[in-house]
Amino acid sequence: MKGLVMRSTGSWYNVLTENNTVITARMRGKFRLEGIKETNPVAVGDRVVVDAENNEATITEILDRENYMVRQSVKKANQAHVIAANIDQAMIVATLKLPRTSMGFIDRFLVAAESFRIPQVVVFNKKDLLSESELAEQAELIDTYKKIGVTCIETSALNESQQQVRDLLEGKVTLLSGHSGVGKSTLLNKISPEAAQKTSEISDYSEKGTHTTTFAEMFRLNDKTFIIDTPGIKEFGLIDMSREELSDYFPEMRDVRLNCKFGARCLHLNEPKCAVLNAVEKGEIAQSRYASYYSMVMGEDNRK
Repeated sequence: MKGLVMRSTGSWYNVLTENNTVITARMRGKFRLEGIKETNPVAVGDRVVVDAENNEATITEILDRENYMVRQSVKKANQAHVIAANIDQAMIVATLKLPRTSMGFIDRFLVAAESFRIPQVVVFNKKDLLSESELAEQAELIDTYKKIGVTCIETSALNESQQQVRDLLEGKVTLLSGHSGVGKSTLLNKISPEAAQKTSEISDYSEKGTHTTTFAEMFRLNDKTFIIDTPGIKEFGLIDMSREELSDYFPEMRDVRLNCKFGARCLHLNEPKCAVLNAVEKGEIAQSRYASYYSMVMGEDNRK
């Protein structure tokens, strides 16, 4: 029978079957995705075929994926870790303080989603902790992202109802991600109390979050609405992207780059008559976004 992978622990998988029951299954043999070396061939969100004979459930086939989100494996530099599969939108929770989420991290997440044309949402949490100048900084960031088609929300997961987030989630499969400590689990609990995710306080010493989610897991809000919660991610390393194609995943660069003198060969670094650099100089492309692009194309480690 067919099923949907709801939870992965690395060797065991919780699968929601066509009969609307959740069973625990193991993998039969080795699966490999064509063209990609991955550390986890079965991911949350995968649609699979399960053989449940002899009181043992076994995943025998992974059905074709519509899309998936990957990042560079932390332990194996040349391999990918599949975060989730078959996603309708990717949502990242970010904070300007306690802890601060870097622009580089946000932009790498957005680029990974954009590479599969997965719509993106940035939830700026903990607005109640921000000063007037920090709120102004956040408003500027939101304006930058909205101009390139990214949906943005300002909220306080502790103090607000999260109806706006609920409305965005309705009828979709949403990947929820972010650094530890940004309030992701608190937000999830507000939206879906039955998820019963653990939350933890920010360390006063390090101002960094403690990892509270161990494995990726999908929660069903209703028959058509699912959230995939991921472990708190410290860094987001891109994989399987050439330097030449990277600007295609920055929407504000995608059309402009066609006017570059060297066309598809232009890396938008210091080439003559570069339309992207010209747009940056004119303020048509945000300096912060170009800085993220530059660090990615140069292979600099600003993943955190």
